[in-house]
Amino acid sequence: MKEQEKAEIKRLSDQLDALNHKEQPLLDAGDAEKLGELLREKDKLLAEIERLKGVRVQKLSKEAQKLQQMPFSRAITKKEQADMGTLKKTARGLIVVHPMTALGREMGLTEMTGYAKKAF
Repeated sequence: MKEQEKAEIKRLSDQLDALNHKEQPLLDAGDAEKLGELLREKDKLLAEIERLKGVRVQKLSKEAQKLQQMPFSRAITKKEQADMGTLKKTARGLIVVHPMTALGREMGLTEMTGYAKKAF
């Protein structure tokens, strides 16, 4: 189901991109009727993309929701990654999520991220 939603968002984004490319020639030609139709179509696509993204966020697993509700999160630097033991000792309750794990992919992470109740 998740892959279908992702594919649908991609398809709609591609359609939106195609409409953006059609917009400039219509502006240059001064064709107001076709331009208005194009802008209405763009608005529909944007609304649908936002709706699908909202659905995707709501479907995050309970663990992902719990992590995202934590008051503090930030990317883990390479230096901190090299010495994880020290980092975890200084920041009690720290949860580190790698982008290549199932949870990291689900959350859409691009870099290793730490979540904690207090700043670290």
